[in-house]
Amino acid sequence: MDTNTQPDAMELIRLADSVQSVSVRLRSTTPTAESLGVRYYDAEAVVTSGFVNGTVHLGFDSEDLTDWSRLLEAIAGAEQEGGPVEPVRADWPRAGSSAYLRFITEDPYVVEVHDGPSTQIVVSVPLDMGEEWIAESSERLAAVRAVLGE
Repeated sequence: MDTNTQPDAMELIRLADSVQSVSVRLRSTTPTAESLGVRYYDAEAVVTSGFVNGTVHLGFDSEDLTDWSRLLEAIAGAEQEGGPVEPVRADWPRAGSSAYLRFITEDPYVVEVHDGPSTQIVVSVPLDMGEEWIAESSERLAAVRAVLGE
């Protein structure tokens, strides 16, 4: 763990197979700011693979937690129907002022980590995720929401 990550940090997203992973971990469960009822958090996207390992700052707000929940529900619904005709493509958090993930439900699933506002580097990580990843992601999201009071 890097020295800037607080002891109360926790993982919000973990997408992994047996070889590589992409995760988003909160740097702290304390909001960095709050405006009009929206809380802002500092996090970091972490890519781990045999080819590249890296970490990039990622900021999100309390509304982005709802967006992540909706994305998980959309993918779960598409998978129950036998898979989407068109791959689901979504950015989380919304592309803008910090790094973000682009999730693409192809075979294999692909997660792109975009450092758009800074270096403009994109790392694409194909993942062979198991059947339980949506349930595990939903449980992780519920745990983070509980700790954040969202």
